[in-house]
Amino acid sequence: ARRAFTPSDGVAPHVARRLLASAPAQASAMQDTLRSTLDGALQRLAVESLQRQMRELRGRNVTDGAVLVLDNASGEVLAWVGSSGELSQAAEVDGVLALRQPGSTLKPFLYAQAIAQRRLTAASLVHDAPAQIATAGGLYIPQNYDRQFKGWVSVRQALGSSLNVPAVRSLVMVSPDAFFAQLRRLGLALRESGGYYGYSLALGSSEVRLLELANAYRALANGGRVSPVAYAPGARAAFTQALDAGAAFIVGDILADANARVPTFGSDSVLNTRFWSAVKTGTSKDMRDNWAMGWSQRYTVGVWVGNAGGSPMHDVSGSSGAAPIWADVMAWLHRGAPSHAPRPPAGVLRQPVR
Repeated sequence: ARRAFTPSDGVAPHVARRLLASAPAQASAMQDTLRSTLDGALQRLAVESLQRQMRELRGRNVTDGAVLVLDNASGEVLAWVGSSGELSQAAEVDGVLALRQPGSTLKPFLYAQAIAQRRLTAASLVHDAPAQIATAGGLYIPQNYDRQFKGWVSVRQALGSSLNVPAVRSLVMVSPDAFFAQLRRLGLALRESGGYYGYSLALGSSEVRLLELANAYRALANGGRVSPVAYAPGARAAFTQALDAGAAFIVGDILADANARVPTFGSDSVLNTRFWSAVKTGTSKDMRDNWAMGWSQRYTVGVWVGNAGGSPMHDVSGSSGAAPIWADVMAWLHRGAPSHAPRPPAGVLRQPVR
Protein backbone atom coordinates (compact mmCIF):
# COMPACT_ATOMS: atom_id res chain seq x y z
CA ALA A 1 0.00 0.00 0.00
CA ARG A 2 2.92 2.35 0.60
CA ARG A 3 4.64 2.13 -2.78
CA ALA A 4 4.35 0.70 -6.26
CA PHE A 5 5.98 -2.70 -6.41
CA THR A 6 7.65 -3.93 -9.58
CA PRO A 7 6.36 -7.29 -10.84
CA SER A 8 9.43 -9.13 -9.49
CA ASP A 9 9.35 -7.61 -6.00
CA GLY A 10 8.52 -9.97 -3.18
CA VAL A 11 7.66 -13.64 -3.46
CA ALA A 12 3.93 -13.28 -4.16
CA PRO A 13 3.18 -9.94 -5.85
CA HIS A 14 0.01 -11.09 -7.64
CA VAL A 15 -1.63 -12.36 -4.45
CA ALA A 16 -0.53 -9.25 -2.58
CA ARG A 17 -2.43 -7.11 -5.08
CA ARG A 18 -5.54 -9.28 -4.75
CA LEU A 19 -5.42 -8.98 -0.96
CA LEU A 20 -5.04 -5.21 -1.15
CA ALA A 21 -7.90 -4.96 -3.63
CA SER A 22 -10.16 -7.11 -1.45
CA ALA A 23 -9.41 -5.11 1.71
CA PRO A 24 -9.39 -1.42 0.68
CA ALA A 25 -10.33 -0.16 4.14
CA GLN A 26 -7.45 -1.99 5.73
CA ALA A 27 -5.06 -0.83 3.03
CA SER A 28 -6.08 2.81 3.33
CA ALA A 29 -5.64 2.64 7.09
CA MET A 30 -2.08 1.38 6.52
CA GLN A 31 -2.55 -1.67 8.69
CA ASP A 32 0.70 -3.43 9.50
CA THR A 33 -0.39 -6.82 8.18
CA LEU A 34 -2.81 -8.36 5.71
CA ARG A 35 -2.82 -12.12 6.13
CA SER A 36 -2.96 -14.64 3.31
CA THR A 37 -3.27 -18.41 3.28
CA LEU A 38 0.10 -18.79 1.52
CA ASP A 39 2.88 -20.95 2.95
CA GLY A 40 6.01 -18.83 2.63
CA ALA A 41 8.47 -21.71 2.28
CA LEU A 42 6.28 -23.46 -0.30
CA GLN A 43 5.78 -20.22 -2.24
CA ARG A 44 9.54 -19.70 -2.47
CA LEU A 45 10.09 -23.32 -3.53
CA ALA A 46 7.47 -22.97 -6.28
CA VAL A 47 9.04 -19.72 -7.54
CA GLU A 48 12.50 -21.31 -7.60
CA SER A 49 11.28 -24.45 -9.37
CA LEU A 50 9.46 -22.43 -12.04
CA GLN A 51 12.41 -20.14 -12.70
CA ARG A 52 14.83 -23.07 -12.83
CA GLN A 53 12.67 -24.79 -15.44
CA MET A 54 12.38 -21.57 -17.45
CA ARG A 55 16.18 -21.38 -17.60
CA GLU A 56 16.34 -25.03 -18.68
CA LEU A 57 13.90 -24.33 -21.52
CA ARG A 58 15.32 -20.96 -22.55
CA GLY A 59 16.46 -22.22 -25.98
CA ARG A 60 12.95 -23.48 -26.79
CA ASN A 61 11.11 -20.16 -26.76
CA VAL A 62 9.61 -20.52 -23.29
CA THR A 63 9.47 -17.53 -20.95
CA ASP A 64 6.36 -17.80 -18.80
CA GLY A 65 4.69 -20.10 -16.33
CA ALA A 66 2.42 -20.24 -13.30
CA VAL A 67 2.02 -22.53 -10.29
CA LEU A 68 -0.95 -23.00 -7.95
CA VAL A 69 -1.15 -25.22 -4.86
CA LEU A 70 -4.45 -25.84 -3.08
CA ASP A 71 -5.30 -27.58 0.17
CA ASN A 72 -7.80 -30.26 -0.78
CA ALA A 73 -9.91 -30.06 2.36
CA SER A 74 -10.13 -26.31 2.91
CA GLY A 75 -9.58 -24.90 -0.57
CA GLU A 76 -6.92 -22.56 0.80
CA VAL A 77 -4.31 -21.35 -1.67
CA LEU A 78 -0.92 -22.44 -0.33
CA ALA A 79 1.15 -21.18 -3.28
CA TRP A 80 0.23 -18.76 -6.08
CA VAL A 81 3.02 -17.99 -8.55
CA GLY A 82 1.59 -15.80 -11.30
CA SER A 83 4.69 -15.40 -13.47
CA SER A 84 8.36 -16.23 -13.82
CA GLY A 85 9.22 -12.75 -12.55
CA GLU A 86 12.38 -11.25 -13.96
CA LEU A 87 12.59 -14.00 -16.60
CA SER A 88 9.26 -12.96 -18.12
CA GLN A 89 8.61 -10.19 -20.64
CA ALA A 90 5.09 -9.90 -19.23
CA ALA A 91 5.58 -10.28 -15.49
CA GLU A 92 2.52 -8.11 -14.80
CA VAL A 93 0.29 -10.78 -16.36
CA ASP A 94 -0.99 -13.23 -13.75
CA GLY A 95 -0.74 -16.68 -15.33
CA VAL A 96 -3.01 -18.15 -12.64
CA LEU A 97 -5.88 -16.01 -13.97
CA ALA A 98 -4.98 -15.81 -17.67
CA LEU A 99 -7.24 -17.61 -20.16
CA ARG A 100 -5.33 -20.40 -21.93
CA GLN A 101 -6.23 -23.55 -23.86
CA PRO A 102 -6.20 -26.58 -21.54
CA GLY A 103 -5.43 -29.31 -24.07
CA SER A 104 -5.84 -32.84 -22.70
CA THR A 105 -6.39 -31.74 -19.10
CA LEU A 106 -10.17 -31.79 -19.70
CA LYS A 107 -10.19 -35.52 -20.55
CA PRO A 108 -10.52 -36.77 -16.94
CA PHE A 109 -13.81 -34.88 -16.56
CA LEU A 110 -15.11 -36.29 -19.85
CA TYR A 111 -14.34 -39.89 -18.93
CA ALA A 112 -15.74 -39.33 -15.43
CA GLN A 113 -19.00 -38.14 -16.96
CA ALA A 114 -19.17 -41.12 -19.33
CA ILE A 115 -18.48 -43.49 -16.42
CA ALA A 116 -21.10 -41.77 -14.24
CA GLN A 117 -23.66 -42.19 -17.04
CA ARG A 118 -22.80 -45.93 -17.30
CA ARG A 119 -21.66 -45.47 -20.88
CA LEU A 120 -18.13 -46.69 -20.10
CA THR A 121 -16.14 -48.45 -17.40
CA ALA A 122 -12.40 -48.35 -16.83
CA ALA A 123 -12.21 -51.71 -18.64
CA SER A 124 -14.39 -50.78 -21.63
CA LEU A 125 -12.67 -51.04 -25.01
CA VAL A 126 -12.58 -48.01 -27.28
CA HIS A 127 -11.15 -47.91 -30.79
CA ASP A 128 -8.04 -45.80 -31.30
CA ALA A 129 -8.14 -45.73 -35.10
CA PRO A 130 -8.64 -43.09 -37.81
CA ALA A 131 -12.03 -41.42 -37.38
CA GLN A 132 -14.08 -39.05 -39.52
CA ILE A 133 -16.91 -37.48 -37.54
CA ALA A 134 -19.59 -35.57 -39.37
CA THR A 135 -20.34 -32.07 -38.06
CA ALA A 136 -22.30 -29.10 -39.36
CA GLY A 137 -19.04 -27.60 -40.64
CA GLY A 138 -17.81 -30.77 -42.35
CA LEU A 139 -15.75 -33.76 -41.24
CA TYR A 140 -13.84 -33.57 -37.95
CA ILE A 141 -10.73 -35.79 -38.13
CA PRO A 142 -8.97 -36.01 -34.75
CA GLN A 143 -5.32 -37.06 -34.54
CA ASN A 144 -3.22 -38.42 -31.70
CA TYR A 145 -0.23 -36.48 -30.39
CA ASP A 146 2.26 -38.92 -31.99
CA ARG A 147 0.18 -39.30 -35.19
CA GLN A 148 -0.07 -43.04 -34.51
CA PHE A 149 -2.95 -45.30 -33.47
CA LYS A 150 -3.04 -48.09 -30.88
CA GLY A 151 -6.13 -50.01 -32.06
CA TRP A 152 -8.51 -51.33 -29.41
CA VAL A 153 -7.53 -50.01 -25.97
CA SER A 154 -9.20 -49.93 -22.58
CA VAL A 155 -10.53 -46.66 -21.16
CA ARG A 156 -7.80 -47.00 -18.50
CA GLN A 157 -5.08 -46.99 -21.14
CA ALA A 158 -6.81 -44.36 -23.30
CA LEU A 159 -6.96 -41.86 -20.43
CA GLY A 160 -3.65 -42.81 -18.82
CA SER A 161 -1.83 -42.47 -22.14
CA SER A 162 -3.90 -39.44 -23.20
CA LEU A 163 -5.06 -40.79 -26.54
CA ASN A 164 -7.09 -38.24 -28.50
CA VAL A 165 -9.30 -40.33 -30.77
CA PRO A 166 -10.86 -42.40 -27.93
CA ALA A 167 -11.59 -39.15 -26.07
CA VAL A 168 -13.43 -37.74 -29.07
CA ARG A 169 -15.38 -41.00 -29.46
CA SER A 170 -16.33 -40.70 -25.78
CA LEU A 171 -17.57 -37.16 -26.33
CA VAL A 172 -19.76 -38.42 -29.18
CA MET A 173 -21.44 -40.65 -26.56
CA VAL A 174 -21.80 -37.87 -23.96
CA SER A 175 -22.45 -34.94 -26.39
CA PRO A 176 -20.66 -31.57 -26.35
CA ASP A 177 -23.59 -29.79 -24.69
CA ALA A 178 -23.74 -32.25 -21.79
CA PHE A 179 -19.96 -32.10 -21.32
CA PHE A 180 -20.07 -28.32 -21.41
CA ALA A 181 -22.70 -28.36 -18.65
CA GLN A 182 -20.54 -30.74 -16.59
CA LEU A 183 -17.52 -28.46 -16.88
CA ARG A 184 -19.61 -25.50 -15.79
CA ARG A 185 -20.79 -27.43 -12.72
CA LEU A 186 -17.14 -27.96 -11.83
CA GLY A 187 -16.52 -24.22 -11.94
CA LEU A 188 -14.96 -23.88 -15.39
CA ALA A 189 -16.48 -20.68 -16.77
CA LEU A 190 -16.26 -21.43 -20.49
CA ARG A 191 -17.22 -18.41 -22.54
CA GLU A 192 -18.97 -20.17 -25.42
CA SER A 193 -21.48 -23.06 -25.68
CA GLY A 194 -20.92 -26.78 -26.14
CA GLY A 195 -22.20 -26.49 -29.69
CA TYR A 196 -19.67 -23.74 -30.41
CA TYR A 197 -16.70 -25.91 -29.41
CA GLY A 198 -18.14 -29.13 -30.81
CA TYR A 199 -16.17 -32.37 -30.54
CA SER A 200 -12.87 -30.49 -30.21
CA LEU A 201 -13.94 -29.71 -26.62
CA ALA A 202 -12.70 -33.21 -25.73
CA LEU A 203 -9.18 -32.05 -26.63
CA GLY A 204 -9.34 -28.71 -24.82
CA SER A 205 -10.26 -26.24 -27.56
CA SER A 206 -11.84 -23.89 -25.00
CA GLU A 207 -9.99 -21.44 -22.76
CA VAL A 208 -9.73 -21.81 -18.98
CA ARG A 209 -7.92 -20.25 -16.04
CA LEU A 210 -5.37 -22.22 -14.04
CA LEU A 211 -7.25 -21.23 -10.89
CA GLU A 212 -10.51 -22.79 -12.13
CA LEU A 213 -8.84 -25.85 -13.63
CA ALA A 214 -6.88 -26.63 -10.46
CA ASN A 215 -10.02 -26.29 -8.37
CA ALA A 216 -11.85 -28.69 -10.70
CA TYR A 217 -9.03 -31.21 -10.16
CA ARG A 218 -9.41 -30.59 -6.44
CA ALA A 219 -13.03 -31.68 -6.90
CA LEU A 220 -11.77 -35.02 -8.22
CA ALA A 221 -9.66 -35.31 -5.07
CA ASN A 222 -12.77 -34.65 -2.97
CA GLY A 223 -15.04 -37.29 -4.47
CA GLY A 224 -16.59 -34.97 -7.05
CA ARG A 225 -17.40 -32.22 -4.52
CA VAL A 226 -16.46 -28.64 -5.40
CA SER A 227 -16.08 -25.54 -3.22
CA PRO A 228 -14.55 -22.07 -3.80
CA VAL A 229 -10.85 -21.46 -3.18
CA ALA A 230 -9.69 -19.06 -0.49
CA TYR A 231 -6.54 -16.92 -0.44
CA ALA A 232 -7.47 -14.99 2.70
CA PRO A 233 -7.79 -16.98 5.95
CA GLY A 234 -11.04 -17.58 7.76
CA ALA A 235 -13.29 -18.91 4.97
CA ARG A 236 -15.00 -22.27 5.40
CA ALA A 237 -15.27 -24.68 2.49
CA ALA A 238 -18.91 -25.14 1.46
CA PHE A 239 -19.05 -28.15 -0.85
CA THR A 240 -21.57 -29.06 -3.53
CA GLN A 241 -21.65 -32.37 -5.40
CA ALA A 242 -20.68 -31.60 -9.00
CA LEU A 243 -19.69 -35.09 -10.19
CA ASP A 244 -20.51 -38.67 -9.22
CA ALA A 245 -18.22 -39.79 -6.38
CA GLY A 246 -17.64 -43.25 -7.85
CA ALA A 247 -16.68 -41.82 -11.24
CA ALA A 248 -14.30 -39.34 -9.60
CA PHE A 249 -12.63 -42.20 -7.71
CA ILE A 250 -12.22 -44.34 -10.84
CA VAL A 251 -10.67 -41.48 -12.82
CA GLY A 252 -8.27 -40.82 -9.94
CA ASP A 253 -7.36 -44.50 -9.85
CA ILE A 254 -6.55 -44.39 -13.56
CA LEU A 255 -4.48 -41.21 -13.30
CA ALA A 256 -2.50 -42.77 -10.44
CA ASP A 257 -1.74 -45.90 -12.50
CA ALA A 258 1.82 -45.65 -13.84
CA ASN A 259 1.28 -48.71 -16.06
CA ALA A 260 -1.59 -46.98 -17.87
CA ARG A 261 0.82 -44.16 -18.85
CA VAL A 262 3.54 -46.39 -20.29
CA PRO A 263 2.49 -46.42 -23.99
CA THR A 264 2.82 -42.62 -24.22
CA PHE A 265 5.07 -41.55 -21.34
CA GLY A 266 7.33 -44.61 -20.84
CA SER A 267 8.06 -46.50 -17.65
CA ASP A 268 10.39 -43.89 -16.09
CA SER A 269 8.14 -40.83 -16.45
CA VAL A 270 8.71 -37.79 -14.27
CA LEU A 271 5.03 -38.16 -13.36
CA ASN A 272 5.76 -41.30 -11.32
CA THR A 273 6.04 -40.31 -7.65
CA ARG A 274 7.19 -42.31 -4.62
CA PHE A 275 3.83 -41.67 -2.95
CA TRP A 276 0.22 -41.91 -4.10
CA SER A 277 -0.68 -39.18 -6.59
CA ALA A 278 -2.90 -38.78 -9.64
CA VAL A 279 -1.76 -36.55 -12.49
CA LYS A 280 -2.64 -35.50 -16.05
CA THR A 281 -0.64 -33.45 -18.53
CA GLY A 282 -1.93 -31.39 -21.44
CA THR A 283 -0.54 -29.62 -24.48
CA SER A 284 -2.55 -27.18 -26.60
CA LYS A 285 -2.45 -26.69 -30.35
CA ASP A 286 0.97 -25.75 -31.77
CA MET A 287 2.49 -26.18 -28.29
CA ARG A 288 1.30 -22.77 -27.12
CA ASP A 289 0.41 -24.06 -23.65
CA ASN A 290 1.32 -27.05 -21.58
CA TRP A 291 0.07 -28.22 -18.24
CA ALA A 292 0.55 -30.66 -15.39
CA MET A 293 -2.46 -31.02 -13.11
CA GLY A 294 -2.73 -33.49 -10.26
CA TRP A 295 -3.37 -34.23 -6.63
CA SER A 296 -2.23 -36.25 -3.66
CA GLN A 297 -4.16 -37.18 -0.54
CA ARG A 298 -3.86 -33.63 0.83
CA TYR A 299 -2.82 -31.26 -1.98
CA THR A 300 -3.75 -30.29 -5.54
CA VAL A 301 -0.96 -28.81 -7.69
CA GLY A 302 -1.47 -27.14 -11.07
CA VAL A 303 1.26 -25.86 -13.38
CA TRP A 304 1.03 -23.96 -16.66
CA VAL A 305 4.01 -23.25 -18.93
CA GLY A 306 3.99 -21.21 -22.15
CA ASN A 307 4.34 -17.64 -23.36
CA ALA A 308 2.10 -14.84 -22.15
CA GLY A 309 2.03 -13.44 -25.68
CA GLY A 310 0.77 -16.73 -27.10
CA SER A 311 3.74 -17.65 -29.31
CA PRO A 312 4.35 -21.41 -29.69
CA MET A 313 7.10 -23.22 -27.82
CA HIS A 314 9.64 -25.32 -29.67
CA ASP A 315 9.06 -29.03 -29.02
CA VAL A 316 7.89 -28.63 -25.42
CA SER A 317 5.06 -30.87 -24.21
CA GLY A 318 3.32 -31.12 -20.87
CA SER A 319 5.69 -33.89 -19.77
CA SER A 320 8.83 -31.89 -20.60
CA GLY A 321 7.61 -28.40 -19.71
CA ALA A 322 5.16 -28.31 -16.81
CA ALA A 323 5.56 -31.81 -15.36
CA PRO A 324 9.06 -31.35 -13.84
CA ILE A 325 7.77 -28.35 -11.87
CA TRP A 326 4.71 -30.33 -10.73
CA ALA A 327 6.96 -33.20 -9.60
CA ASP A 328 9.29 -30.80 -7.74
CA VAL A 329 6.46 -29.18 -5.82
CA MET A 330 4.74 -32.47 -5.02
CA ALA A 331 8.00 -34.04 -3.81
CA TRP A 332 8.62 -31.05 -1.51
CA LEU A 333 5.10 -31.22 -0.10
CA HIS A 334 5.52 -34.92 0.72
CA ARG A 335 9.18 -34.90 1.74
CA GLY A 336 8.12 -36.00 5.23
CA ALA A 337 4.40 -36.65 4.85
CA PRO A 338 2.76 -39.77 3.39
CA SER A 339 0.01 -39.78 0.77
CA HIS A 340 -2.35 -42.75 0.83
CA ALA A 341 -4.69 -43.88 -1.91
CA PRO A 342 -8.36 -43.07 -1.25
CA ARG A 343 -10.83 -45.80 -0.43
CA PRO A 344 -13.47 -46.56 -3.07
CA PRO A 345 -16.92 -45.18 -2.27
CA ALA A 346 -19.98 -47.37 -2.04
CA GLY A 347 -21.07 -48.77 -5.37
CA VAL A 348 -17.62 -49.03 -6.95
CA LEU A 349 -16.73 -52.60 -7.96
CA ARG A 350 -13.18 -53.83 -8.59
CA GLN A 351 -12.81 -57.08 -10.50
CA PRO A 352 -10.55 -58.64 -13.13
CA VAL A 353 -11.81 -58.41 -16.72
CA ARG A 354 -10.66 -60.48 -19.69
